[in-house]
Amino acid sequence: MGEEKKSKLRQKLRLAIIVDKSFEELFSIRFTLVRLFFVFAAFSIMLIAGVTVLIAFTGLREYIPGYPTGEERHMIMNNLQRVDSLALEVKLRDAVLRDMRNAISGELPLEAFKQDSLRTEAIKKHRILTTEISEADSLFRMQVEAEDMFNVDDKTASTDTRLEMMFFFPPMKGIISNKFGDKEEHFGVDILAAEGTRVSSILDGTVVFSEWTVETGYVIEVQHDNQIVSLYKHNGKLLKKAGQRVTAGEAIAIVGNSGELTTGTHLHFELWYSGVPLNPENYISFE
Repeated sequence: MGEEKKSKLRQKLRLAIIVDKSFEELFSIRFTLVRLFFVFAAFSIMLIAGVTVLIAFTGLREYIPGYPTGEERHMIMNNLQRVDSLALEVKLRDAVLRDMRNAISGELPLEAFKQDSLRTEAIKKHRILTTEISEADSLFRMQVEAEDMFNVDDKTASTDTRLEMMFFFPPMKGIISNKFGDKEEHFGVDILAAEGTRVSSILDGTVVFSEWTVETGYVIEVQHDNQIVSLYKHNGKLLKKAGQRVTAGEAIAIVGNSGELTTGTHLHFELWYSGVPLNPENYISFE
């Protein structure tokens, strides 16, 4: 019985196309059932492979129900980046609050708290940590005030006069595209420059923030003496880390085009004094 089935599978068959009236044979093909099965299987495999290639490497996959379009995939990637950035912001906030509680309770020395790079997010928002003044510090302050009681220059000089007497090293030379206050909450100036231009510190100081942010890209912030703070945003690369000391004119970053709020390759520079934004053009020459 088995041999009979095998013989039927190998039995030669012929498929012919014949004219009905004249019985003229127009086309014929000889085959066996086994050969027909292999031909059908090979054709099916080639068909499946071709459809898979078309779906994987062409835009046809976007017409498959449930498959995301190019715009939707772009939106998904942006949302993933936002979620990662928000998670980092939450981590920074929690670390700052933890260190603030430890510093206030006396568990963490104040100097160690100042050197903590995670505190820079709070400094970025211009929050001021208030601590209790010790008795020794109060006596020292009284002594200094008594010595300077008749110092007319220190008592009468205005804030602007003191700042104007200081020399600020320009962060870089270039054309100012957006001036101070041109836009809502535009607390600095935008300086046009070629990508790769070095960004310099305006004064000696300590880097208190050197991280990536979603809106302003790579940002570096330097705390100087006399309650002066300088910020450099939309950089392409940061050369210094939080906690490092820098000198006036030292390279701290490279100009770039980072962040969601950027409008092209430029440096957004801000100058703050005692928590108040100043117009940098009043104190620095960018030409």
